[in-house]
Amino acid sequence: MSLLDAGMEACVKLDKTTQNDGYGGYTTVWKEGFTFDAAITFDTSMEARTAEQAGVTSLYTVTTRRNLVFEYHDVFKRLRDGKIFRVTSDGDDKFTPQSATLNMRQVTAEEYILNGQIASN
Repeated sequence: MSLLDAGMEACVKLDKTTQNDGYGGYTTVWKEGFTFDAAITFDTSMEARTAEQAGVTSLYTVTTRRNLVFEYHDVFKRLRDGKIFRVTSDGDDKFTPQSATLNMRQVTAEEYILNGQIASN
């Protein structure tokens, strides 16, 4: 087991859907999708703190396996504590090549508050 494997924990992708509310409007509902493992680290560098004061919220780095490609604004939940994150970078930008023995891909993320509710499965 590598250090990268040891740092990963279970997460679940959240998919946004809308449903008719019966009154001519709609309700936003988030449904749990596939599960995956990720290492989520908080950036506490001086640069990150300065950026946070300037309004930048991408303070987390999310490391997954190379085969998992997140898109900008994808949402997921860490199962350990229920914390929800939204991806703030493109998953095609930072990954190891197929020939590398290190199998990883990284995106940045921010903490996120859902507008709507999570549907029970």
